[in-house]
Amino acid sequence: MSVSTDPRRYYPPPPNARVEPVNPWVIRLPMLAITGLLLVFFILVTALAGYQFMYQDKIYPGVSTVYGLDLTGMTRDEARLALQERFSYTDEAIFVFQHGGQRWEYTAAELGVNFDVDATVERAYAAGRSRGELGNLWDQWDIWRNGHPVSPVITYNETEAERIVRNIAASYVDQPVLDATLTIRDGRAIATPSQVGREIDVQLVLDQLRRQILSLSMRSEINLVVAEQTPTIWDAEEAARLANIALDPRGVSFFVPAEQGGGAGPWTATPESIENMLRIERVDNGDGTARYEVSITTDQTREFLNRIAPELEVRPVNARFIFNDDTRELEVIQPSQPGRILDIEATIPQFEQTVFSTDNRSVPLEFQTVQADIHDEMTAEELGIRENVISATTYFVGSSASRRTNVQVAAARFHGLVIPPNSVFSFNEWLGDVSLDSGYEEALIIYGDQTITGVGGGVCQVSTTVFQAAFYGGYPILERVPHGYRVAYYEQGEGAGMDATVYSPIVDFKFENDTDYHLLIETYTNTSRSTLTFKFYSTDIGRQVEKDGPYFRNTQPAPPPIYRETPGVTRATQVDYAVSGAEVYVFRTIKDASGNILVDREEFFSNYVPWPAQYQVPPGDPRANR
Repeated sequence: MSVSTDPRRYYPPPPNARVEPVNPWVIRLPMLAITGLLLVFFILVTALAGYQFMYQDKIYPGVSTVYGLDLTGMTRDEARLALQERFSYTDEAIFVFQHGGQRWEYTAAELGVNFDVDATVERAYAAGRSRGELGNLWDQWDIWRNGHPVSPVITYNETEAERIVRNIAASYVDQPVLDATLTIRDGRAIATPSQVGREIDVQLVLDQLRRQILSLSMRSEINLVVAEQTPTIWDAEEAARLANIALDPRGVSFFVPAEQGGGAGPWTATPESIENMLRIERVDNGDGTARYEVSITTDQTREFLNRIAPELEVRPVNARFIFNDDTRELEVIQPSQPGRILDIEATIPQFEQTVFSTDNRSVPLEFQTVQADIHDEMTAEELGIRENVISATTYFVGSSASRRTNVQVAAARFHGLVIPPNSVFSFNEWLGDVSLDSGYEEALIIYGDQTITGVGGGVCQVSTTVFQAAFYGGYPILERVPHGYRVAYYEQGEGAGMDATVYSPIVDFKFENDTDYHLLIETYTNTSRSTLTFKFYSTDIGRQVEKDGPYFRNTQPAPPPIYRETPGVTRATQVDYAVSGAEVYVFRTIKDASGNILVDREEFFSNYVPWPAQYQVPPGDPRANR
């Protein structure tokens, strides 16, 4: 048999054991305790029910605002009225924006702050009612015991505050950054000062304001956060000063220095033209700043100087010689003279400097000296002038005194002239001005279809002579124009087809010195014998020239005489003679020293029109052609 040792088991007393009687209070006391607890519970439930009933539409005890307004027992309408009377933050709270000694004050209401009374009352009423039954009871106990301050519900319309801050910025603070400027108006340079840029950082200011509103501060001072931007160009006064110097009403004058002979000029660049040349450039200083640099453009100046350069040019004059046939040396008959040309590139820097000078407003023109190609010290051997290589003589028997003078004056222009090797001789280039001032006289000239009196009659005697010398010297003839009709002067000796007319600057005679030696021209006029001789001195290269002709074709008789009424004439005077017309051909063959043909039958063609005898008759003469 097993015996249980479990103390919870009941073992009856032994049969002979004595049983004590039970005390009745042992049974009563528990009953009393239970009854008391039930009574207390009933009282508590009754009290809680009464508490809930008492505050069923009212704010629980202990609920107040952060401003110390006790809302206990108030209905929502009562609390709303009390809060409206007590809470004046939006109208009394002041916010002061300040910058640079300026202040702008606004109330919280003006900045968009609003007290939401209804939301605040609802928040107070909801205290102790926001959880379940037990949770609410616990919250109500905690509120009653410790209190429960309710923060007012504040709304903040930041859009209104931003509008105010931006208005302050636009009206009082913000300004654009401005560089100093330089403008030219009415011929004067005007500098405007720079301006530091300022701009309120609106977002940072609104952030500060929001923090102050959330702290319900009654008075707050808010420093406006302003970002500054410095100008790149601080000052333009110096640039304006230089520009105004350049625009001096005196302008800038160019002149030829006395050592260059003076005379020409002066030429003045006006302030208006200088204004067009001014260049104002923005230049970086390398440190984030910049400046205006005033200078002058030179294109117009260079164009102007190029325009006046030809009239200021003095061409060098080559020495002129005669060849001494006995000593076989050159003798100077006219010394060489240096020339000059305008040095534009050297003058321009002087102009640029003078433009910005307050004292000197004149620029001396710079010149370069140009030495003569053929100077006095050159020798015959050095130039390759060793002998007379060809001579040509024409005749002007029967010429008037004035025509003889013109032949002599024109021929002298070529006496002693040296033509460089492989260069072109131009008759008009060396003939120069043909006028009464240069020594010529009036004589008969061919003008259109008639012979009239004009300056320089007889010059073609000279061009014809030099043509014949070049012809027989074997030099290439580059330009030669025959006369319109046959002239007796030019047919003496060589016959028809060997003349050359000139009419500067339209009609010229040109030939080329195609040798490697200089060519010296000497001219001799013998008025008593009515001869003109051209002598060419150089180095004989052995050329041989053969002339063939003249050959006449299509000969035409002279037309009837012409009688022209001429004021001042008292009797009929013959001024030209009748000649027949014809096509005339002359040929030239050139051989070298060995007899080899260099040029075979080079053709020189002249088309002479028939020419009538011409008379000048008094006005009213019955013979006059009408």
